[in-house]
Amino acid sequence: MTTADHPTRATARSATPPQPGAAADTPTRLGPLGRLGVLAAGRLRLVAVLWLALVAGLGAFAPQVTSALAGAGWQANGSESVQVRDLAQAHFGGNASSALQVVVAADRPVDDPSVRAVVDRATALLRADSRIAEVVPPQNGVTTSPDGRTAIVLAGARADTNDMVRAADDLKGPLAALSGDGVEVSATGASVLWSDFNKANHDAMIKSEMLSWPVTLAILVLAFGSLVAAGLPLLLTLAGLAASAGALVLLNHVTPTSVWAMNFAMMFALALGIDYALFLVVRFRAALARHGDARRAVGETMDTAGKAVLLSGATVLVSLSAVMLVPAPAFRSMALGIMLAVAFVLAATLTLLPAVLGRLGHKVNAAAPPWTRRDADRAGASVAFTSWGERLWRHPLRHGIPALLVLIALAAPIIGLRTAMPSITVVPEDSSARTGYTAVQRAFGPGAPGMLQIVTPTAAADATAAALAGDPGIAGVMPARHADDGSALTMLQAMPSVDPSDPKLADTVDRLRGTLPDDAKVGGAAVENLDLQATLDAKTPLVLGVVLGLGFLLLLLALQAPLAALLGTATSLLATAAAFGAARLIFQDGHGSGLLGFTPQGFLDGWAPVFFFAMIFAIAMDYTVFLLASAKEHYEKTRDPRQAVVGALGHSGRVIFAAAAVMVAVFFTFALSGPLPPKEMGIVLGLAVLLDAALVRLVLLPVLLRLTGHAAWWSPRWLRRILPDIRFSHD
Repeated sequence: MTTADHPTRATARSATPPQPGAAADTPTRLGPLGRLGVLAAGRLRLVAVLWLALVAGLGAFAPQVTSALAGAGWQANGSESVQVRDLAQAHFGGNASSALQVVVAADRPVDDPSVRAVVDRATALLRADSRIAEVVPPQNGVTTSPDGRTAIVLAGARADTNDMVRAADDLKGPLAALSGDGVEVSATGASVLWSDFNKANHDAMIKSEMLSWPVTLAILVLAFGSLVAAGLPLLLTLAGLAASAGALVLLNHVTPTSVWAMNFAMMFALALGIDYALFLVVRFRAALARHGDARRAVGETMDTAGKAVLLSGATVLVSLSAVMLVPAPAFRSMALGIMLAVAFVLAATLTLLPAVLGRLGHKVNAAAPPWTRRDADRAGASVAFTSWGERLWRHPLRHGIPALLVLIALAAPIIGLRTAMPSITVVPEDSSARTGYTAVQRAFGPGAPGMLQIVTPTAAADATAAALAGDPGIAGVMPARHADDGSALTMLQAMPSVDPSDPKLADTVDRLRGTLPDDAKVGGAAVENLDLQATLDAKTPLVLGVVLGLGFLLLLLALQAPLAALLGTATSLLATAAAFGAARLIFQDGHGSGLLGFTPQGFLDGWAPVFFFAMIFAIAMDYTVFLLASAKEHYEKTRDPRQAVVGALGHSGRVIFAAAAVMVAVFFTFALSGPLPPKEMGIVLGLAVLLDAALVRLVLLPVLLRLTGHAAWWSPRWLRRILPDIRFSHD
């Protein structure tokens, strides 16, 4: 749909009065973003004050972010296992899955006076904590091992799961300090596991981020060709991070927010801050070289590249919002944390960045090494990537077919991909949770760390106990416990015959839920993991469908070209599939595990398909928007498919390449982390960005645009009538 189709719109745009403070020769035919950019460029002081007030106001809460945010939330809300946990906490002295178990392992019998003294001190520590409900000393035949050398003190949960993780944070150190003289004291259980898991992974991510900063800064200088310009992404990142950190602390007062939300928010704020700043600065430089006036250059930049950035941000937000369909607090809050960071970085890009560019003007090129300008032609396009676009246009199949074959070959293993919740091996060997887990397993049997909790009406307790005892997957049943408050409920605890991470446990739980009396509910920490995995498996097709559907609709809205939107969406999906196929070879089958320093679990962690897919697709669509928006802009100007492809690569190829290089460097540093989850995240996301940028955006998608020609940009008349008139070209 062209401007000529809508004379009233064209008249309205041409009649727009010049903005206050704008240069006299600033074009008046600016859209809303162009006018916003010119307005910001003329009012740096006002924009800076507003942003300083926002960052200072929210940033005041930022120091609390690591201590205030939640450590739990890895559960399927409404599941049977969560119902069991709530019942156990309310009616059985807090003996829920979130309770703490303190394991005392000695080289002599636990009834030795010196060992009993350690048990008494551990019991006193637990009883002194207000978050602990009932403390149950070791009981012979139940929580004392057959050889008499290992005992378990049970500390019931009085607080919610997040506060119990904080209790584990506070108690595991003092409890471990009781060890000595042949006695080892370890806190274990689900709350301690998440405490150790969060600490190990948080430390690893901070270490990786520190390692990535020097590489990031070096690539930024190379990409921007100026020390001054290279600092602009950091300006956006810092503003977005400070604001989002404070917002997360405030959000945590409304709903528990995972501590992981801040880690992912930091990652996306840096990645998108770089992407958006690169795209706008490159365009600003080209406009500045043509017009010589900073505000006019800002207006043109925002009227063209600004639209692409806004569309990209909307696509990222939409992709991540689909994760909210998973009824797991940790997933929802992590997605929300990233969305907050994206929203703040996007707002800073559309207001603060044009204000700074307007003031900098030609100083944006200050401290630029002389060799950095050799790659730009008079229009600001990269000579190297323009030449690459010409080569792709002349020989599309020569380059497109190998790229397609590589992506298909990498995507093929996804067919055999298996997922499961992580095992105890994801925390360090010397962590409290793992030390206690190993001691319990050694003393009581392989299934002891994954005790099943069954809550049943008291009238059905005998039948439930009999069914448990007769199940081949159960190694033993503990004595029944009646509700403390007189409710007609009874809890039975059953020890599986296999390790909690063994796939056979899922078969046992499914079988019990089918054979136990109707009102009996099966739970326990291991079952909560199984229920979460089942929920993730069930929701994955829906999340993937929503992400793909909304991504396509956003591209269609912006491009008004169904085929181009379809090609952009399909190629993003192909790059994502290739990344997951490679992840299966590495993390499930173990190829390269020795080099990367991990022991394969035989599966990919259960949250990867949903959460990583949304993140990968958001990043892939970010590059897609930059390329297709630039291609659409050139097509609007020339109506020439060749100019669309070559011009898009010339103007956005360098941006995509540089931004991808930064993100690959950042993500791959996580492969150096000790714990497995950051390795998975770093490798999967890094491979996805590498494949998407190198094979899809810079090869396959331009080739497909070349082969489809004018058809890629065709739009039926009825569609043009219902879609808004969005143009990327600037008159």
